[in-house]
Amino acid sequence: MSRNTIRQKELSEEVQEELQETVEEKAEQTEAFIKTLFTVGDLSLNRILHYLPFGAFIAFLMLLYISNRHFAERTIRSIDKVSKEVKELGWDHKSLSAELMKMSTQTEIAKRVDSLGLKERVEPPIKIEVIENKEDK
Repeated sequence: MSRNTIRQKELSEEVQEELQETVEEKAEQTEAFIKTLFTVGDLSLNRILHYLPFGAFIAFLMLLYISNRHFAERTIRSIDKVSKEVKELGWDHKSLSAELMKMSTQTEIAKRVDSLGLKERVEPPIKIEVIENKEDK
């Protein structure tokens, strides 16, 4: 074996040992952190009690957000329902006004009045003029 290969093996073994040590240190740190989270010591209880009002405030804000969303969706549904009703009523209005216009034409009125025995005038109306004598007053 040459000196270079022996040197490379020694370096790779050193690097592996260093990596192994860092992995073990990180594992120990993580384990220590998890233990501090779940211990019932004074420090963790004080932290929990310290952040409890903030957690309650966040929960209250979440409830407000959820209720606001439900209210908005309910309002949107009612707006859609009312807009559909307005469209339908507009269509009804247009059809009824068209039917009324048709029924109020002269020929339709003449047909309906004919059953009552009334006849349509053929000659134009006569204008009656009243002449007043100034002497009679």
